[in-house]
Order: sequence, then structure tokens, then C-alpha cells
Amino acid sequence: MNENPILWTPTPERAAGSQLAAYQNWLKQTKGLEFDSYNELWTWSTTDLEAFWQSICDYFKIQCSAPAATVLAERKMPGAKWFPGAKLNWAENILSGRGVDDENQALIVHSESFDRSELSWGELRAQVASLASHLRGMGVGQGDRVAAILPNTESAIIACLAATSLGAIWSLCAPDMGHVAILDRFRQIEPKVLICQDSYQHGGKVISRQDEMAKVVADLPSLEQHIFVSTKGQSLPSGAVAWEGLLDTPANLSFTQVDFDHPLWIVYSSGTTGNPKPIVHGHGGILLEGSKQSLHLDLGPDSRFCWLTSSGWVMWNLQLGALGQGATVMLYDRAPNYPDMLDIWRRVADEKMTYFGAGAAFFTACAKAGIEPGANLDLSALVSLGATGSPMTSDGYDWVYRAVSADIWLAPVSGGTDFCGAFVGGNVMLPVRAGEMQARALGNAVRAYDPFGKELTGEVGELVCTEPLPSMPLFFWGDEEGSRLYESYFDTYPGIWRHGDWISFTAEGGSVIYGRSDATINRRGLRLGSSEIYQAVEALPEIQDSLVVDLEFLGKDGFMPLFVVLTQPGSLEDGLKDQIKSSIRQFVSARFVPDEIIEVPEIPRTLSGKKLEVPVKKLLLGGDPTKVVNRDSMVNPGSFDIFIAYANDRNES
Repeated sequence: MNENPILWTPTPERAAGSQLAAYQNWLKQTKGLEFDSYNELWTWSTTDLEAFWQSICDYFKIQCSAPAATVLAERKMPGAKWFPGAKLNWAENILSGRGVDDENQALIVHSESFDRSELSWGELRAQVASLASHLRGMGVGQGDRVAAILPNTESAIIACLAATSLGAIWSLCAPDMGHVAILDRFRQIEPKVLICQDSYQHGGKVISRQDEMAKVVADLPSLEQHIFVSTKGQSLPSGAVAWEGLLDTPANLSFTQVDFDHPLWIVYSSGTTGNPKPIVHGHGGILLEGSKQSLHLDLGPDSRFCWLTSSGWVMWNLQLGALGQGATVMLYDRAPNYPDMLDIWRRVADEKMTYFGAGAAFFTACAKAGIEPGANLDLSALVSLGATGSPMTSDGYDWVYRAVSADIWLAPVSGGTDFCGAFVGGNVMLPVRAGEMQARALGNAVRAYDPFGKELTGEVGELVCTEPLPSMPLFFWGDEEGSRLYESYFDTYPGIWRHGDWISFTAEGGSVIYGRSDATINRRGLRLGSSEIYQAVEALPEIQDSLVVDLEFLGKDGFMPLFVVLTQPGSLEDGLKDQIKSSIRQFVSARFVPDEIIEVPEIPRTLSGKKLEVPVKKLLLGGDPTKVVNRDSMVNPGSFDIFIAYANDRNES
């Protein structure tokens, strides 16, 4: 029996008027399929994969210029082959916006750098066509990479749609990343064109990026063209092209037709060693996953959607999925706590957003700040609230229903950059229980496994997916043999995707995410491999070695300690700590500055020399010191003792 209290129940009218209900009615009328419960629908969607994914194509009227020979040629992981023979273009389907008129509002932009602006669908389509024409004139064609370093404004949306309309491959980094972290990504994919912005404003401060962008341009020998977005009328760098002159040339909106699995974009989800993983997704797979997710988000042409996201987070991509459903999307490029924590809530209220989402950490920060958006603002249009990025606790749920609205659908989701989707999330036809995500996503055969591959119910286990999804990575760029892809997801349970989260499922299909089960750093929803932090820290001559872990676990504040071995032991003073933090800010991002820096005599390593990040993480999360690591597998077993002592001190404090 589920003991988590019910906090919200949809009215019959809300449930019957939902996108999910409309889809179920369509299944009944056109396919003769009727289900007595959501779990029955989910079971069908994860067993009859061909029928389910074909139904998504048909229901959402996916535009294809050539039909597929079949739905799923090979039902295996990795290597599933979806919709072979189909020809389509993702950007064409997004810009159709479910048939919305040119006069409708497509984008609203709130930016510290550019103030408020908006674009109609007609203006958006025209600017995409103009930019695509110019990119074509620069020699950009199918398979070329177009990279960008842009904030969450209309420029990134327009550039993404224009590049992919040509069959080029898009890749985006946030402007607050250091040039080394950016180059670690873009050098791997060798872009032909780079689009970047000279500066941005955040929290009332203007942050120049001209020097950083110059370093990136200089160190990308593959570049043939550099497009420059100016915020304050800065002069163009030598050889650059002004962004503003590329948007107002009349041009026909045309779309290169590509294979279903033609690369669409490259996103990055770092491993714990080596360069960031350049994950390649396909046109068709992303289109299907985004369309299906709109059922779980309850998004349609009448929706007004905003997600608080950096352009470096996969939730940026979700905005394009919402746009593809005809929703009006509000892009927020500001500091959410400036001038106070109500800033984004004011804009959500003023723009009459119907759906607002953010990282769970943002809602926690709102609760700690003591704000009550529902009491101070008119949020009557807001009917749906989303959260992701880290586990949302019962206290977070309580704050939402107390301080935002007692009658709002709160639907946290959890998934990943890896497949650009959600494994578990919302169902507006079901009640909301405290601390619990409502449902497993349609088409996603997700389960909790113990270390031996046994399915668990009501217990915490590894989050796995036992059937392929169309949006799973096509490959990692440069990973011709597929070994890195296999090691990332399939080496623990062969043929089954292991996601790297701890999760428990109720008998009814609800779930609770407890945190990461691997060594990935997850700071307020932005994930990074520890190797990038090591590169910044260990470049300092004072640092001999280092180890970092992210202590994210349900019900506890996130905490990231950095352990360092010094060239001169005993010299970890405030000045050196500041140097370490400065290096991380410069070469990685300010988001990944550690909460504490601790000197240790040595870093625990395996016999093969790998840093023991996961055992240290498990230890600091309360694991049994005798079970979290096998000391016989360590080259320096005594090094673990100081971490045990540190864990004891933390538990006592």
C-alpha cells in the first residue's frame, strides 16, 4: 500500500481535457485499442514497440517525404534501427508548430542583455529562412557541423533551426563555460561555422566574453566562418560576420530531407575520464521522443511554456519540443535571484504562462528564501509545474502546494541528456503524491535492478531501460567502433541500458529518484565529468592530484567536496583555495566550484590507477566502509582511511 499522501487530484474536466486523454481516445477510435488503466497503456507501449511508435508518428502527423519500410528493423541495444527508409527533417516539423498561424506568438524573450522581445511564428520562420540561406551561401550543407556559444535567447533557437533545416549538425555550449571546456567539446566535432556572443549580462553585471571567444576561434582550425552576436555595439573581430545582417534577407523556407537516423545535433554528457562524450541524436528519434513527451507535459497549441534553463542543459532542447507542439515559449536569460527570488515568477505571471519548469534546486532555494509567489502574484494562468535536474523532496512538494498554489499539477520528471528525454514523469490524469513521480513514460521500459539484474519493487536499485528507444544515441562522435558508447550504458547489464541513477518504483508505477549512482557531477541539473575539474585543478603547479565527488541524495542538500594532494603538503591556505576556485571558474564554469576543499595525503586508486570516485561517494553518502570498496583491488589501501575519518566527521557535525 502506498503511504505517500495525495497532494492533488485532477478534476474530471482536467483529466478528460488533457493531451494524454485525447491520444487515448484517438487510439480507441482509430486502432480499436482501449485500456482500463495507465499501467495497461504503458505495458502495451513497452511491449508492442512497433505499434506504439507508429501511433506516435500517426497521431502527431509527423511530416515525412518518404515512408519507412518498417518501424524497427533490429530490436536490440545498442544498434536498434528505427524507421529505415523514412525521409524527413526535424526543423520542418518543429516549424510547422502543429499548424499554428504566422500571426501567433512563438517566442517571448526576457534577457538581461537585450530586455524583453518577442517573435511571431511568421517572424521566426522568416528569420530561420534568411539565416539558412546565408549559411548555405557560406558552404554549409548536409553533415557539416554548426557550433554555437550562445545564451538562452532567440538567437540560439533561430540558429539551431536554420542549421538543421540544411541537414547540418548543431552543437551548443553556454557562454559561461571556460574556453578550455568549450574546446574540449568542439575540437572533437570540427565545426565549419561558429556562432558566438561578445558578452552577456547576469545578475546586473556585464560579463565580457570577447577574449574567451577569440581563444576558441583561434584553436578551432576547422572553422571556415565565424558569426558574431553583439550585445552593446562592439566592433566585429577580424574576419567575423555580423549576426544582425543575416536575419532580414527574404528567402524561401526549405528543408533538406534526410534519413530518419541522420545526425541532428551533438550534446555532451561527460564521463568520469577522458574528453566529454559527444552524443549524437537523430532527426526522427528526437522528433518522436519530443512529441511523446508532450503527452506527459500536457502541452499543445494553447500552452504557454517556460523552463528555467541554461543553454548548456538538455532542458534547452525541451523548449524546441514545446515549440513544435505550437506552444508559445518564454525564453528566460536572466539571473533568477536578481533582483530577488520572485523575478522569474513575476514574468511567469505577467506573460500568463500555463506551464513553468525549473531544476528542483531552484524550488528548494525559493523555499529557503521564504517567498510565496502565489500570495504575491496573479498566477491564475499557471496550471502545471515541472521540476528535474536533481531529486525533489517531499518538502519541495509541500512548498509548492503551500506557497504557489493548492490547485496545480506538480509533475517532476527524470531522464537525461543521453537520450534527450524523460524515463519517468507526469500524468495529468493521475493524482500527485508527496515526493513521488507519477508514472513511467510511455514507450520507456524502465525498471529498478539489483546488482545481479533482478527487478526490484519498493526497493532502491539501478535505473535501467530494457527496450530500445528511438532517441537513444546513434553513436558518440569519433567512437567508430562503439566501444565508448557500450561502456557508458551497456557494460553492467549487457543488452540493457543502465542510466546511472538510483530509483525505486511502487507497485502502481510511481517512482522516487535518490541521486546518481555513478561519478557524474550534477550541479543544479547541469552534469559534468569529473575529468574536466581535474584538468583545471591539476594544471596548478601546487596541486599534485585531486578527487571530486558530488554528494547528491534525496532529502539532503547537494554538497561537492574537492580533495587535493599538494606538491608541498600542509600549504592549503585561503590563497591557494582561491586559486583553485578561480581556475575552475575560468576553465570549466562557476557552477562547478566546490563547496569545500580538503587536503589529503593521497588519492585512493585501483590497481590499474583509476581514482576511486564511486566508492568515496558511496562512503560519504553513508555507505558501510567495509562494503563500499574492496581494498584488495586498491594500489594504496591505506589511503581510504582518511576518507572514512572525513565521513565520520561529517556525520557527527
